[in-house]
Amino acid sequence: MNTLGKTLPPLASLLPFEAAARLGSFSKAADELHITQAAISRQIRGLEDNLGVKLFSRRNRAVFLTQEGRELSKVVGEALRSISESATSLRGVPHSHRVVLLCQLCEAFYWLMPRLSTFHQQYPHIEIQVVTSTRALTEFTSHFDVALQSTGRASGSHPLMFTAADEVFPVCSPGYLDSKPPLSLAGLQSRTLLHHSSHPPHLMEWDSWLQVFGQALGGEVRGATFDSYPLMLQAAVEGHGIAMGWRRTASRLIDSGALVRPCVESVHLPQALSIYRQQGEGIRAEVVALLDWLEVQLQDEG
Repeated sequence: MNTLGKTLPPLASLLPFEAAARLGSFSKAADELHITQAAISRQIRGLEDNLGVKLFSRRNRAVFLTQEGRELSKVVGEALRSISESATSLRGVPHSHRVVLLCQLCEAFYWLMPRLSTFHQQYPHIEIQVVTSTRALTEFTSHFDVALQSTGRASGSHPLMFTAADEVFPVCSPGYLDSKPPLSLAGLQSRTLLHHSSHPPHLMEWDSWLQVFGQALGGEVRGATFDSYPLMLQAAVEGHGIAMGWRRTASRLIDSGALVRPCVESVHLPQALSIYRQQGEGIRAEVVALLDWLEVQLQDEG
């Protein structure tokens, strides 16, 4: 007789409940699970109806766990973590030589992919699975072994292995300029400036870059804003304006002639990138090999 099927609550509601209980917010749980807040509310209401108890008190647009909710949260959290750990262990069994590298989309496209073949030549027995994301490390819910992201972005409790430098300077299409470079900083502000927008911000933008040189971004400066750094860089290639370029991601476009540096000023950031490993996992030899390779590649260009 299948007693589990009759006594278990709706399993689909447990993940939304765990997230809402852990984060103390339906809206934050919705963001984490990439569903709507209304869907979170429906799942939790269904769970409460199934159990016949209130799990949350709802007051002034805020939610608080009841005593029953706290008890269930502890049990569900432990159970889901145990399932997650077991699944992670099983995934690693047939792929003991696979390493998952989580990388910001722009660095993966412009910096990592052109040189990844050197890793394969050095370690032909290791399979690298590259996963890209535009979100901070704390918002990535799948498995990874090593992660690379901009310094200052949320990283949770994943151990920081090392940091790497980068350099920031304006870039534009050679066809965009109607005079030979270099432009003055004042001359830059007479052009269309391309901006990257993220929440929270994690890249040096025009205002902070100009402040390094004692300049302020004028309120009347023409501009265009993009929510994707690769898209902004491509807009610069297409001649739509001048963008903030990062040496590691823009250098190949400069070398190919697709972009030029319109002025001589640049800002050196000694800890621009941060490299992490997965929290709570032993370091396999394959992971050590990838970390060593990344450190050499990043330091050689530092």
